[in-house]
Amino acid sequence: MFGMGHWEILIIFVVILLIFGAKRIPEMAQGLGKGIREFRTAMRDVQDEIEAPKQPTQPTAPPAQTEPQSKDKDQAQTKPPPNSWRSTKPLPTNSVLACNKGKLPLVS
Repeated sequence: MFGMGHWEILIIFVVILLIFGAKRIPEMAQGLGKGIREFRTAMRDVQDEIEAPKQPTQPTAPPAQTEPQSKDKDQAQTKPPPNSWRSTKPLPTNSVLACNKGKLPLVS
């Protein structure tokens, strides 16, 4: 195991026994076991999350419409007017841009 013989493993175990004591070793082993279990559970959860999107999903049927609507009417209502991002409001007269007619003031 890891290129170590039986004697090396026995010496390491005796040193650990001398450092931590006989009562403390089972507590440490129990804590180590709990940590490994929690780690495996977390890894399994992450793996399930990664694999979940790979499963094919069933497409849902669109809801049935009760009234037929004209396409022209829908497009006219949803289509934004040209240049709708520009403001059509006039600039206030007390602003810097209004005084300079939209030009930025020169800084000297």
